[in-house]
Amino acid sequence: QVQLVESGGGLVQAGGSLRLSCVASGRTFSSYAMGWFRQAPGKEREFVAWISGNGGSTYYTDSAKGRFTISRDNAKNAAYLRMNSLTAEDTAVYYCGAGLVLSQAPRLYTYWGQGTQVTVSS
Repeated sequence: QVQLVESGGGLVQAGGSLRLSCVASGRTFSSYAMGWFRQAPGKEREFVAWISGNGGSTYYTDSAKGRFTISRDNAKNAAYLRMNSLTAEDTAVYYCGAGLVLSQAPRLYTYWGQGTQVTVSS
């Protein structure tokens, strides 16, 4: 059983940056791939990025590539999403998930945080 808690969301102007954090309470954090997803009002949950358990591999959706960086610090049981050059289209609730496979599909993630709101003003 893993509990995940996101933080770091907030209101930021277009062009600005935020770093989201996801802290896990489980004891086997490094066994899980971590993914970041977002969900805007009226839309499906959307994949943003994943990172493998040891941090050796990452993958980004096209809209995030070059702007966002996913990372993790297993010693701190934490995963991060650095978001740069934010636009209004990035406005969403951002969720971190933990899973046993590397996937873009929300259904393949076992554990989820409660989400943190990111609002980009235009």
